[in-house]
Amino acid sequence: MKHRLMLCCLSTTLFVAASVAAAPPLKLAKLEPGNHPGHTTAARAWSELNPKKLTLRSAAALVVDSHGNELYTKHSDEALPIASITKLMTAMVILDSSLSLDEPVRVTKADRDLIQLTGSRLEYGATLPRRQMLQLALMASENRAANALARTWPGGKAAFVKAMNKKARELDMQSSRFADPAGLDPGNIASARDLVKMVQAAATYPMIRRATTTKSIRVRPYRRRGELRYGNTNRLLKNKAWSIQLSKTGYLNEAGRCLTMQAKIADEALVIVLLNSFGKLTPFGDSNRIRNWIENGIDG
Repeated sequence: MKHRLMLCCLSTTLFVAASVAAAPPLKLAKLEPGNHPGHTTAARAWSELNPKKLTLRSAAALVVDSHGNELYTKHSDEALPIASITKLMTAMVILDSSLSLDEPVRVTKADRDLIQLTGSRLEYGATLPRRQMLQLALMASENRAANALARTWPGGKAAFVKAMNKKARELDMQSSRFADPAGLDPGNIASARDLVKMVQAAATYPMIRRATTTKSIRVRPYRRRGELRYGNTNRLLKNKAWSIQLSKTGYLNEAGRCLTMQAKIADEALVIVLLNSFGKLTPFGDSNRIRNWIENGIDG
């Protein structure tokens, strides 16, 4: 009996050890208030800030540091249309897959926008490596690029959208729902709190960080034509006062102007989410108001 018990214990130990060895490394640690050594120090610094001195024109907003401290919140649990902020999720799903980033992706008639009827410089037949399609979707918010990425997913666009929602559940984005890969469908919704989780997750992908902070890119989607130049939709990247590590803009009539960023302010990496801003420049103005509020509030 004793001998059988020892063999059983030995087998159990070997099984547990093998399971631990086979477990994949975690990509993202979920940061919650109180479980990080810098939480208390940062919280003391932010306690000097007076939310009453910050007036934002965005309908919903949330500013969070890397330790989970909330600096400012405004309707942050309300699920709203997020427009092209959606493309951050599109990028993560693509990069999580085994699809080759060097494989050519060709734009077809199926990639046109039948929801908002927006145009594109990527005409039918335009062909680029999947990597550049992803860069255009992230940096220039190119809708046909996003649609082409989803259409060439195994199982097509419907399977891709299903994978987007699966990823959202994995990130515990409880108020989110995705309906298309480009953000053209106003049914793409999320709360500002959910988008903080998405930005924090997206920031763990080097390609997403690089693509969303690249100011411009030149591509050659046609064999017998010249290059096309695309610029970044976030004008704050041209402002030397900003240190932006990740960004994504969005716009629909139903969503207003939207902006998400991870940026360094007062030597801290902060996630800023601004939703449903009225006016083309409002998200950028609100971002500057947040940065000034933090820097002046701590200094003063």
